[in-house]
Amino acid sequence: MIDTDLQELIDRIGADHVARRLAVETRHEAQLFGQGTLLVNVENWKRAPRLVEAALKATGLYGRARRNADRVSERRNRVISARLPAAFDGFTILQLSDLHADISLGAMRHLMDIVHNVACDICVLTGDYRGRTFGPIEASLAAMQDLCARIKRPLYGILGNHDSIRMTPALEAMGIRMLFNESETIERGGETIHLAGIDDAHFYRTDDIAKAAAAIPREAFSLLLAHTPESYREAAKAGFDLMLSGHTHGGQLCLPGGIAIKLEARLPRRMGAGAWHFDKLAGYTSVGVGTSLAPVRLNCPAEITVHTLRRPG
Repeated sequence: MIDTDLQELIDRIGADHVARRLAVETRHEAQLFGQGTLLVNVENWKRAPRLVEAALKATGLYGRARRNADRVSERRNRVISARLPAAFDGFTILQLSDLHADISLGAMRHLMDIVHNVACDICVLTGDYRGRTFGPIEASLAAMQDLCARIKRPLYGILGNHDSIRMTPALEAMGIRMLFNESETIERGGETIHLAGIDDAHFYRTDDIAKAAAAIPREAFSLLLAHTPESYREAAKAGFDLMLSGHTHGGQLCLPGGIAIKLEARLPRRMGAGAWHFDKLAGYTSVGVGTSLAPVRLNCPAEITVHTLRRPG
């Protein structure tokens, strides 16, 4: 039985999509082995947080890692494209990713303090609003409500592998245009660019980049929101100019120089954090605001990112 609260979403994206995602949530969301693109979903191992904290305490790094997790920095990224319409030269996009809002309390408090001072044209949210991959959604939604009230710009979002599709009606009521293999046209000065978003490709495997790109003219400048950067090959093939992602946390616990000890994604390590390119596709992988497993970070500061679109010259 599908909740009546999801009927509007069903009418928009189809009953099959909603039913497939709900089926995974019901049967597999807490699964340790097998589901998704990884053989082992470490986030679903109950002992993992305690082991991480114990290792940091044993090395004397826990206090530092705990303090680092509560700090959020603002990063800037320039995207240069000759395909960008002149009216969008200087267009700014604030990206927030991997908030894990109900468990990353210190980081969320810091984010609340700084986000309303960030100048941008639109804000995009690239998934993972809930702390765990399963369980209650109310606390994360309450934190999101407070955050969205402080961002007085158009909001666009996608779900991540930690999120339930049951969160969608509440998120959209906050003013976030949630994208499920869909696209939107953004107008400025009589010209347009296209913004698309796909559902989670990492755990739920309900992504469909071809469907998301179907209504976008091939010659138009287009941007894709994808929770995990693992879909980079398909995004390049579909003709997207820019792909914004998160999911990896940049490793969260890194060696000096930001070298990730482990990335929970199948992709080249150079794509695990920050700006990257593949073929004609420009990409950016945010290390995110929040944390998973435990509220700790080492050599990988939390971030919000402001992307500025520019034409050459």
